[in-house]
Amino acid sequence: MEYRKLGKTDMEVSILGFGASPLGNVFDECTEKEALETVAHAIDHGINFYDVSPFYGLTLAEERLGKALESKRKEIFLASKCGRYGLQEFDFSKKRILKSIDESLSRLKTDYVDLLQLHDIEFVDKSQILEEAIPAIEEIKSSGKARYIGITGLPVRYLAQIAREVEIDTVLSWAHYNLLEDEINDELVPLSKEKGFGLMNAAPLMQRILSDAPLPDWHRSPDEVKAMQPKLLAICNKYGVRLSDVALRYAMDHPAISSTIVGMNNKALVAKNLEAVDFEIPAELLDEITDLLAPVKNKMWFEGKPENNL
Repeated sequence: MEYRKLGKTDMEVSILGFGASPLGNVFDECTEKEALETVAHAIDHGINFYDVSPFYGLTLAEERLGKALESKRKEIFLASKCGRYGLQEFDFSKKRILKSIDESLSRLKTDYVDLLQLHDIEFVDKSQILEEAIPAIEEIKSSGKARYIGITGLPVRYLAQIAREVEIDTVLSWAHYNLLEDEINDELVPLSKEKGFGLMNAAPLMQRILSDAPLPDWHRSPDEVKAMQPKLLAICNKYGVRLSDVALRYAMDHPAISSTIVGMNNKALVAKNLEAVDFEIPAELLDEITDLLAPVKNKMWFEGKPENNL
């Protein structure tokens, strides 16, 4: 496993991060026994960064991760979030955030998280993020309940805008650095180098398009983007490799991104993702994929308040 420093923090995080949302049955059913075994297997094989949220499984993911980490807390870096608690439930008020961290710590069976992040900041007014939410997580950091603080979201330019105006330790951008998307490079990568915050990436498989798994009905990518999956699978099959290995290794190869977070909920999936860590993409294959995807590059959907989708 390769490890990279997360910005100016003291954390050396695994380039493959553990996304805990599937532990809360977000995509497929997962038993508690499977959840505990999955986390133990990941820790034993060098994955040391674990990302969760109260939103995932409506607190179930935090509860299961807490049980899994009870005897291994000091071996890993733990990140959780606040502000989003349901599909359309957002509360970034100071009162709710201060209550939220205590609830998360109780479920996670710990007295601190290494990183507390504002979850999907694009869904509320910018003024509330700057005037209430940021001061609240700063207070939590000062209290010792979180060692570092950060922000997460989908629209990369909005994340960059907020990161210019406040002092934070990390930014987590999802779905904006993978074989289909590279907009993280436009502003967030240079800004992370300028200001020193750690940069993380999530959804490197673009919610299954860049894998052999069937696409969920709720997938919001344009049809022409989703239509790339069978073509990509055919190219990879010609080279005798898995599309998911290519996609995950491509994402992890970005030198400015400390950790690429992938959802996992069983030991077999952990093992599969670990194989991608040691995988080397054939140059000719990457050239073919790049040519194929050029017409649909950076065709992203938007979420959140319209004024925040810059």
